Amino acid sequence: MELSLGLAFRAALRRELKLAWRRRGDLLHPFAFTLLVATLFAIGVGAEINLLQRAAGAVAFLCVLLALFLSVDGLFRPDRDDGQLDHLLVSPVPLPLLLSARLLAYWLVHGIGLTLACPLLALLLRLPAEQLPVLMLALSTATLGMSAIGLIGAALTVPLKRGGILLALIVLPLYVPLLIFGSGTVAAQAAGEPIAGALYLTAALSVFLATLAPFVAAVALRLGMD
Repeated sequence: MELSLGLAFRAALRRELKLAWRRRGDLLHPFAFTLLVATLFAIGVGAEINLLQRAAGAVAFLCVLLALFLSVDGLFRPDRDDGQLDHLLVSPVPLPLLLSARLLAYWLVHGIGLTLACPLLALLLRLPAEQLPVLMLALSTATLGMSAIGLIGAALTVPLKRGGILLALIVLPLYVPLLIFGSGTVAAQAAGEPIAGALYLTAALSVFLATLAPFVAAVALRLGMD
């Protein structure tokens, strides 16, 4: 049984990654948005280089957070529009397992993908070079939790034709702890303090959310699509 579930998970993960590759044009939008927000912030600060450097870690986190939110609505809405969501709900494979594969694929494509844009963000925001590895480590950890929150929010709002505002009200406030802990990791490194505490909190919260999210999203989908 465990072997068959493992095979089903790998098959679902491969399918999700293939679908993401087919829609690879959509992946450019979050990247472009991230760089645009960072550029606008740098222009707004102007000649205040010290201020820009001090805020660079938090601004980079905020840019990635907002870009990730923009793609959350696409987690289930395309499936609902073309009828694939109904097939997902009646699949013999446990729904939380399928949603776990979707969450992992989404995080790998969007979360890690946006994290790889950090060198460009660091250049735009004048982030000190020694802070870049810490920023990338904190972002790669925090985006897992953000992706899990997005999965729940998308599942709750997918029955609605215009659920964008409700999705924002659900998801964005829940991002705040990850934003605080994640940007706090970079701030601790900049101040010469240990980063382990903030990083462990970010990782623990992300793992907890990633474990819980598929089950909550499965219940939300079944109730919402009945």
